Amino acid sequence: MAARHISKYTLRDKLGEGGMGVVYKAEDTQLKRTVALKFLNPDAFGSDEDKQRFIREAQIGASLDHPNICTVYEIDERDDEVFIAVAYIEGVSLDVKVQSGPLDIAEAVQIATQVARGLSAAHDKGIVHRDIKSSNILLTNDGLVKITDFGLAKLVGDGEMSGRIIAGSTAYMSPEQARADEVDLRTDIWSLGVVLFEMLTGVLPFRGDFEAALMYSILNEEPRHITGLRPAVPVDLKRVINKMLAKNPDDRFQTAEEARAALAEVKRVLEDSGVKPPTGGKPSIAVLPFVDMSPDGDQEYFCDGIAEEITSALTKLEGLRVVARTSAFSFKGKNVGIPDIGLRLGVETLLEGSVRKAGNKLRIAVQLTSAKDGYDLWSEQYDREFEDIFAIQDEIRLAIVDQMKVTLLHEDRAALVKRHTVDPEAYSLYLRGRFFWSKRTEDGYRKALDYFKQAIAKDPSYALAYVGIADCYDLLGWYDYLAPDEAFPKARAAAHKAMEMDERLAEAHATAGWICANYDWSWGCAESNYKQALKLNPGYATAHQWYAEYLSYMGRHEEAIKHAEEAVQLDPLSIIINCDLGQVLYYAREYDRAIEQLGRTLEMEPGFSISHYFLAFAYLQRRNHTGALQAAQKALVLSGGEGPLNVAQLGLVHAFAGNADEARAALATLSELSDKRYVSPFSVALVHMGLGQIDEAFEWLNKAHEARDHWLETLKVHPVLDTLRMDPQYEGLLAKMQLEV
Repeated sequence: MAARHISKYTLRDKLGEGGMGVVYKAEDTQLKRTVALKFLNPDAFGSDEDKQRFIREAQIGASLDHPNICTVYEIDERDDEVFIAVAYIEGVSLDVKVQSGPLDIAEAVQIATQVARGLSAAHDKGIVHRDIKSSNILLTNDGLVKITDFGLAKLVGDGEMSGRIIAGSTAYMSPEQARADEVDLRTDIWSLGVVLFEMLTGVLPFRGDFEAALMYSILNEEPRHITGLRPAVPVDLKRVINKMLAKNPDDRFQTAEEARAALAEVKRVLEDSGVKPPTGGKPSIAVLPFVDMSPDGDQEYFCDGIAEEITSALTKLEGLRVVARTSAFSFKGKNVGIPDIGLRLGVETLLEGSVRKAGNKLRIAVQLTSAKDGYDLWSEQYDREFEDIFAIQDEIRLAIVDQMKVTLLHEDRAALVKRHTVDPEAYSLYLRGRFFWSKRTEDGYRKALDYFKQAIAKDPSYALAYVGIADCYDLLGWYDYLAPDEAFPKARAAAHKAMEMDERLAEAHATAGWICANYDWSWGCAESNYKQALKLNPGYATAHQWYAEYLSYMGRHEEAIKHAEEAVQLDPLSIIINCDLGQVLYYAREYDRAIEQLGRTLEMEPGFSISHYFLAFAYLQRRNHTGALQAAQKALVLSGGEGPLNVAQLGLVHAFAGNADEARAALATLSELSDKRYVSPFSVALVHMGLGQIDEAFEWLNKAHEARDHWLETLKVHPVLDTLRMDPQYEGLLAKMQLEV
């Protein structure tokens, strides 16, 4: 090696070194081409068995002629040194590329598709690679993917190394590899799933501080939820990855060609939906909560409100994808870097800002930042009087549109600069209302209600404040803080008042649709309002969420899942929207998917009781009474220990688990609670049903109808009600609800 020449090759640079070999860039002096020479590493190995395995790698590689497999030219031995000559790749290995951050989604799919294509060619010849990992995947400068290093490859049916030692790189091993079992081509499919997960998130799906812990995770634990790491990953791509990473090989794609076809379909859907590599696609933005720089630090509501108002206006533009407020605000007060925020939200740009308010003086500083590298694209500072707040927001919105090269039609510009009030004090009161409403607590709703009413007292024509009132009553009724007859008529009146003032207000139509569905049970009214809301503002995540719920109650499950998934795409870190996708999947009887989705939601927020509530139902349908009891008990604890919905559900689960005494105790508790607060008759009916008391169950379901209990809208689709479906009384209830059988 000291002479830098061997056979017909002149060695140039050392490219890398692994456990088994050393690789050099070299010049073939006869054919005048650049090659890579891989030498068996005599320091680490050198036995006859290692030498034979090295020769076998060359033989296997030489037998494969495919664009996605690195070409092997020859194997030779000179001066007791064995080496393989392979094609030299101008480019970079995938592990190096991933070190600089997760890849664009479309690019990751393209790479994985090419790897699957190369594996398919190897598998067709009965060759299993057994060491697919990012460092063994090379990316050429012209976009071609090459699989390399067949040093651990084996022929199907060849028992070499099986049951004797564990072969492969631990982080990428399939469970069968980790157990040293006999493996087949499906082990490569697992490893490709790990690589794809790594490309999309920048991390590996299984964790362990040392090798034994990592192996335990691979064998016993589920992979990390990709949604929590990168919510923008499309649901179809998540399913492909989950199938690749199935513990049981029988549950994976059975061939690399199947995996390639599934990835190709994901690629087609991405292209059809406008998701393209970084150079193309719809511009995207998230507006982060503004920072309060005021002397007294008492303007948080105002800072949040400005960011929310800008977000709301931008969502109305067809040419711009805007992440909803809930997801953008999830980073509030957290020390998270700009690139990480952009990755988790799936956006190219972020708007940051700060507010300093002292008396009537206002200073607002804003900057538009590239999420990829954190560089400022535009910044501005506004020093004005408080009365100029509306003009400032108009200027910021128009500047964003200009910087992001979004083409504005006349109606787009009108929507962007539309003002719902010209009274700064009314506006400030409205922002306070939204601030408290967003806390999602009973106290928050009641405080918000008071501020919205004050805003209307200042400006009786303030349509958005009426929507705020409607939304407060909506959720006070939905969470059973108020009886339906007390909450929903007031919500309806406020929503209709808002629509009278502004018929093009998407929020008003969405809220009206919600009331039509949840209280009036006027299904046509609900759908027409939801459709109108989405026509006026296709980027309104809440409208997609509520429309999905409605479609679910109607039994239109495919449409419901589509809109629920769209809501998640628009608001990927919203707990309630992610939970609602789990709810929709539950009603569609996709229990495993529901459990998975609700599990993701609880990873994001372990203390969200409604996620535990629906998780208990999903476990119940899977006959997992232990899981259902744990989830129902957790939901009850999080409700403060006496939430009627949760008391009733726990009673139902106990009844199904054969614990009749506990179920009867739940009925007694509900009776006591009814003396001091509203108790859903529907929930009481469920406990009676679980105890086999069918007549009592129908008695309470009829009470639910009289009380216009909103849970009755699930009558057609709620799986837990299957026990009652054959009873003629059930058909009568469906008819009264005007729900088709």
